[in-house]
Amino acid sequence: MTLDVVLGLQWGDEGKGKIVDVLAARYPVVARFQGGPNAGHSIQFGSTSFVLHSVPSGVFRKDAINIIGNGVVLDPTIFREECQAIEALGVPVRERVRIAKRAHLILPTHKLLDAADEAALGKGKIGSTLKGIGPAYSDKTGRNGLRVGDLLDAGFRAKYDTLKQKHIARLAQYKFEYPFDLAEAEARWMQDIEYLKSFEIVDCEYETNALLDAGKAILAEGAQGSMLDVDFGSYPFVTSSSTACAGACTGLGVAPRRIGKVYGVFKAYCTRVGSGPFPTELNDATGEELRQRGHEFGATTGRPRRTGWLDIPALKFAVMISGVTELIMMKADVLDGFDTVKVACGYRVDGKRCDRVPYDVYADIEPIYKEFKGWKGDLGQCRKEEDLPAEFKAYIAYIEQEVGVPIRILSLGPDRAQTLIRE
Repeated sequence: MTLDVVLGLQWGDEGKGKIVDVLAARYPVVARFQGGPNAGHSIQFGSTSFVLHSVPSGVFRKDAINIIGNGVVLDPTIFREECQAIEALGVPVRERVRIAKRAHLILPTHKLLDAADEAALGKGKIGSTLKGIGPAYSDKTGRNGLRVGDLLDAGFRAKYDTLKQKHIARLAQYKFEYPFDLAEAEARWMQDIEYLKSFEIVDCEYETNALLDAGKAILAEGAQGSMLDVDFGSYPFVTSSSTACAGACTGLGVAPRRIGKVYGVFKAYCTRVGSGPFPTELNDATGEELRQRGHEFGATTGRPRRTGWLDIPALKFAVMISGVTELIMMKADVLDGFDTVKVACGYRVDGKRCDRVPYDVYADIEPIYKEFKGWKGDLGQCRKEEDLPAEFKAYIAYIEQEVGVPIRILSLGPDRAQTLIRE
């Protein structure tokens, strides 16, 4: 069997949680391969809605195995809060979730470093969620990190204290006021790792390959979006991990040859949270209307998202670097009722026509727009392709033509039922 991958193709918040929940019915295994609790994968089914931060989105599927891969950084405190909230819904989380030994841990001092680093950047701040994710990945690449498997080691406390002292020495270099009581946070963290240890802790690389060899298809779930990839995103305004398809291989321990379908998820328009370039951003009434209609406020932070029209050069770039085989369009219903819908078909960069995403994040980028006639129907009521307005079909056809990949799934509302799968 193959490992199929679900990726965000924009700056995150594309709606991957709902899609993984919909697709999970086809997959006995769902695995998170990178990112941390800054992810906010929103799922709604019937009258129930939930935001997942670290737990894979297949957890609400009765027979699914859910794996938190080695590429994830895990905060035991946030993990416990999330799992207990899921358990309150009657879901047996411990039976459905397995955790990689090689996944790295976020310590309380990682959060302090995150806040201190961001404060020191001043006006050049990245827009971090301040959950300690960047510093945790820095310790991983700097060969200082603590991993979930270390929790099973009798010498864990000594390892923890050594790393904590390194962090405190770094913090002493900042003129920085701690935003929380470290001793109190540490005491709770130590309790929370005992809860984490009650889960099945596995060798992720062996686990995933054995499941594939046993004929079980795996759906790999990415966090954030392709344009936030640490290598190919709008650096330095990026996350700290690989959000592209390649990240699924390193984040779960599977070979590239085992990758099958690559689902690319994008909104019918664009949003971004935090700092960094956003060529199609709308700082006007239309942008605010998109924000309100789309409820564009961070699922994790509650921060208002920046909004803008769809960006074709950026979408094509994300498709290229991950080898996307199928597109999934989210939130098309948010565009219901607009007289005109625009799409950026290219840029003018420093006055010259350009169809590529520029390397220079500070370049003067002006989008070149193509306009489409809007549609007046209620897409949320459409259950078959023939129900879709002709104007919306024209919008879909243009995107497919430009990107060169078919749009297989249309999300026309937040509920599972408001999902149209195209043949």
